[in-house]
Amino acid sequence: MGPGREGARAILEGFGSFLDRFREITERARVHFERRDWLEMQRVSVDRLDLYSRVVTQTLDRLAILLGGRIHERETWTALRTAYAEGSAGRVDAELAETFFNSCTRRIFHTVGVDPSVEFVAPAVETQPAEPAPGITATLPSPGTLPGLVAEILRRTPFSVGYKDLEGDSLRASRAIAAQLSGVAVRSAEMARPVFFRGKGAYLVGRLRTDADDIPFLLALTNTGGRIEVDAALATENEVSIVFSFARSYFFVETARPRELVGFLRLLMPRKPVAELYNSIGFNKHGKTELYRSLLRHLQTTDDRFEIAAGQRGMVMSVFTLPTFDVVFKVIRDTFDAPKTVTHREVMDKYRLVFRHDRAGRLADVQEFEHLEFDSGRFGEGVLEELASLASKSVRLLGDRVVLRHLYTERRLRPLDVYLREADPEAARQAVLDYGQVVRDLAATNIFPGDMLLKNFGVSRHGRLIFYDYDELCPLTEVRFRELPAARDDFDEMAQEPWFHVGDRDVFPEEFRFFLGLEDELRRTFLEAHGEILDVRFWHRMQELHRRGEILDVYPYGTARRLRPLWR
Repeated sequence: MGPGREGARAILEGFGSFLDRFREITERARVHFERRDWLEMQRVSVDRLDLYSRVVTQTLDRLAILLGGRIHERETWTALRTAYAEGSAGRVDAELAETFFNSCTRRIFHTVGVDPSVEFVAPAVETQPAEPAPGITATLPSPGTLPGLVAEILRRTPFSVGYKDLEGDSLRASRAIAAQLSGVAVRSAEMARPVFFRGKGAYLVGRLRTDADDIPFLLALTNTGGRIEVDAALATENEVSIVFSFARSYFFVETARPRELVGFLRLLMPRKPVAELYNSIGFNKHGKTELYRSLLRHLQTTDDRFEIAAGQRGMVMSVFTLPTFDVVFKVIRDTFDAPKTVTHREVMDKYRLVFRHDRAGRLADVQEFEHLEFDSGRFGEGVLEELASLASKSVRLLGDRVVLRHLYTERRLRPLDVYLREADPEAARQAVLDYGQVVRDLAATNIFPGDMLLKNFGVSRHGRLIFYDYDELCPLTEVRFRELPAARDDFDEMAQEPWFHVGDRDVFPEEFRFFLGLEDELRRTFLEAHGEILDVRFWHRMQELHRRGEILDVYPYGTARRLRPLWR
């Protein structure tokens, strides 16, 4: 066997090792859910996120022994690519196998842009959603009543601890569904075969086949007292899409055919990018691949030029975007404006913290890229000048090419300060209420945003508030929340600087009101609903809960969708 085939087999075996360990971790999610072992669910979530990079390193270590100095020769990798394509042909997860190979070669060569001789390159056209392949879903005909159909769905998904009240939950869920369907008759349900586990919840996902349209459908399950209950029933595309939000952590989903599962999910949520759906089921490295390929397709098929993103200029990041591509690109500046004191390494550590943490639907998912290359003609007026002057360490101009050494991508959101200037009074009021809820939800997951200025929060197409500026974010338990000392005299009262000692981790919640930047009516709305956020006792209470190891509930749907009263 030649070195190309032997090396290709080693990479395929590395990929197989990754899948085996990925599936082993994923399969344990059901047990953790049944046992209510939420701390272990958090721990294995981090383990799974770290797994991919670790296996790529192990695979390259093996290749280095196998190939010696040839591992750094481009001709060797061209041969590896040919042999690997033959070895992975016909696999149901071939797209993941190709991404794994690309991860290995880019780790070796730090490829700028794309090199088809040593990498797998995307098809030129994105495929449209198609009906699911056999085995991905199960279809359950209606037994004649909606409660009966819901009961059949639940019976198809048994748990070792059993359901607390299957018949009662079926009746409650069917009433909620009927209210959302407005009288449309349901003929059957087509459900994805695997259960989607995340945090303290489990989700049954599919669609209802009706006399009119197919309706995206989701049953949210909880385990609050040792047996399984249906907590919510959702039957709208928007609400199902929010459960799969880019601001939430990834699901644990047992599937050997991710491409086909993603295809089914696209039927339910056609506006959600393929990249985000791969991310949502845990294959975030291939999600990154899909995002990059969609960017290349967009540049090939439009005349869009990069422009500076809307909103106030950042003190730490230079942010640009494309007018009709729903992503922002964030490059770390060479130096930071006062009063920012963080370092480049600390900023990168913050982004890593977010990647590995429970995002609770309130922290935008981030993809980290290196060595991207674009035609300089695709940059609008002033963009290259800003990047060259503020981020020269990350941006190089090479003739008519622009090389971006390092950047982050996030889903584009409308900055809250901009949104409030444009929104009608009721939309602005709802946004301000959700602004306070973001802070509460982050606190529930042991995150303090640090910089609470409106410009650091964005509004999604669903009207949800999401935090996206991470340079001052930190674990809540690392902050020292203090009351403002009373002034000793008039000199203290009038002083420009604090007359008392303020440590690096000291935060005074009473001062938040000065940073809200809200007009009178909106300020009153915020204070009436969320005034306790300005009280140090709220923060001390949250810290105590986290120090005791409590995992607090943050639901991916509104309170009105819950089937049981909150006081139970």
